[in-house]
Amino acid sequence: MSVSWPAPLTCVVGGALLAAAVWLLCFRLLPAVVVRPRRRPMKEEKAQVPPGSFGWPVVGETLDFVSCAYSPRPEAFVDKRRLRYGSAVFRSHLFGSATVVTADAEVSRAVLQSDARSFVPWYPRSLTELMGKSSILLINGSLQRRVHGLVGAFFKSPQLKAQITADMQRRLAPAFAAWRDQGAGARLRIQDHAKTMVFQILVRGLIGLEGGPEMQQLRQQFQEFIVGLMSLPIKLPGTRLYRSLQAKKRMARLIQRIIQEKRRRRSLCGGDAPPQPRDAIDVLMGDGSDELTDDLISDNMIDLMIPAEDSVPMLITLAVKFLSECPLALQQLEEENMQLKMRKTDAGETLEWTDYMSLSFTQHVITETLRLGNIISGIMRKAVRDVEVKGHLIPKGWCVFVYFRSVHLDDTLYGDPYKFNPWRWKEQDTSTSSFTPFGGGQRLCPGLDLARLEASIFLHHLVTSFRWVAEEDHIVNFPTVRLKGGMPIRVTAKD
Repeated sequence: MSVSWPAPLTCVVGGALLAAAVWLLCFRLLPAVVVRPRRRPMKEEKAQVPPGSFGWPVVGETLDFVSCAYSPRPEAFVDKRRLRYGSAVFRSHLFGSATVVTADAEVSRAVLQSDARSFVPWYPRSLTELMGKSSILLINGSLQRRVHGLVGAFFKSPQLKAQITADMQRRLAPAFAAWRDQGAGARLRIQDHAKTMVFQILVRGLIGLEGGPEMQQLRQQFQEFIVGLMSLPIKLPGTRLYRSLQAKKRMARLIQRIIQEKRRRRSLCGGDAPPQPRDAIDVLMGDGSDELTDDLISDNMIDLMIPAEDSVPMLITLAVKFLSECPLALQQLEEENMQLKMRKTDAGETLEWTDYMSLSFTQHVITETLRLGNIISGIMRKAVRDVEVKGHLIPKGWCVFVYFRSVHLDDTLYGDPYKFNPWRWKEQDTSTSSFTPFGGGQRLCPGLDLARLEASIFLHHLVTSFRWVAEEDHIVNFPTVRLKGGMPIRVTAKD
């Protein structure tokens, strides 16, 4: 999930800061004294704790961080301290923990590439309560590698990509027909349409559920669940966290019924697994490990639905926003996609997933949207021992906040970093440490290829079917990235 964070009215910001302070005090029950690093004898000292300040007692620098998060440039929190201390790596105290913040690409890469012998995931308590101990976001060691490897391999498989492609094409056709029926200038919100479509497609790939009443029920429960991820960690009946936990239980029961039905069918076939897994449940069940229990499988299916509500729809929505503001990029994207459409039509062929992914400028647009949009602005890890990285000491028990956003908007790495410029990726390498929109290392997002594919398909059919005029809208970065008005556009069919 994103720890990302544009500027509402002053009274709203003030209320948000107050809420943040209450949340901080409630969920951590902080001591009144900020924890200081253990002093080492001078002769042993090699790396040093980065420069910085712990800020105020108890709250540290959290309020300033949240204040910047609500501003048009959330990275201002890091930028100010980078200037003050002369370092892209500094110490702070955020959300109840002594924290090393890094906007240094190489330090960030080292943290992302490390394993559980150095760092483990750290999340707010409400999120860990909702995810559960068996979540792929929280487990470590061989079990994490097994689950991540199985899911990642399935998400990269040509079979699933072909299924996703066919599903999106099938769902886009009636949606676009409805837009045409509304006539020229029909107003719609891209964010809402992207969320509805992506959720149903990904859920089918995860648990095999088709559209219908159960899908609608699942999405309702999921929306009740996801709003609790950044809530106060109080589980009393009636609280936000309690309601989200109840919604998760209802989702888990539905998914476990699907698992049990799959096991029943498998037993009727002599216990053999299907020749090809149809969804992620089949993949995890087929591993045969006793560690992959029904509870673990159902919990992780719910966790893997989060990108369907958040990351992928926002990638599509932000791409439409940035293209609307850059006519030259939109024109080149349209030309590239129209050429593909005419070529396949003339040959009497249907579009395959490889066709969409072969569109080089479309991929540049998606890459630039990921860099500029920062849907996931950073991640936090906790040091399980003293760790030295590039001359910096991260003491045991401290958190490290890897802030992708500042790296992606660093003018020493990207010329004119606040400008949407897809052409920069003709020369720039996406595999460097300065580009990490999906994280990295053993916890690299397993669905990164699917995110690109779904965005490519949506953009192809949008620009080849419609012209549009976008209304002004603003990006909200806290607590997750979204468009304030849902990215309203007025569409006119090309035919």
